[in-house]
Amino acid sequence: MPAADRGATRIADRVVAKIAAQAAREALADGAPAPGAVPHATVTVHHDIARVRVSLELGYPSDLAAQCAAVRRQVARRIEEYAAMSVPEVDVEIERLHSTHTRPASPGRDRGLL
Repeated sequence: MPAADRGATRIADRVVAKIAAQAAREALADGAPAPGAVPHATVTVHHDIARVRVSLELGYPSDLAAQCAAVRRQVARRIEEYAAMSVPEVDVEIERLHSTHTRPASPGRDRGLL
């Protein structure tokens, strides 16, 4: 039986979001994210097109624009590779900045700059 007659495979939005969050971590593997700060992604899929929003915490001072561009590229690349979806846009939201010159905050205490 031809593949087209057997049905279709649908990848859940939450799975694509996990791919996006992992890709963002990969893009920031050079030490940019704060210790314990995990990127979070939300995705809307329509047919084979994924629109992605990634929320991050980044160190400051640093080249924020370059880090965001790296995240956009890596997220689009991974979703296209793993889920075979087109990714026309990846919105990157910086939720918080943390100083690269201070010690990590103690549990329960927020020392972010934003």
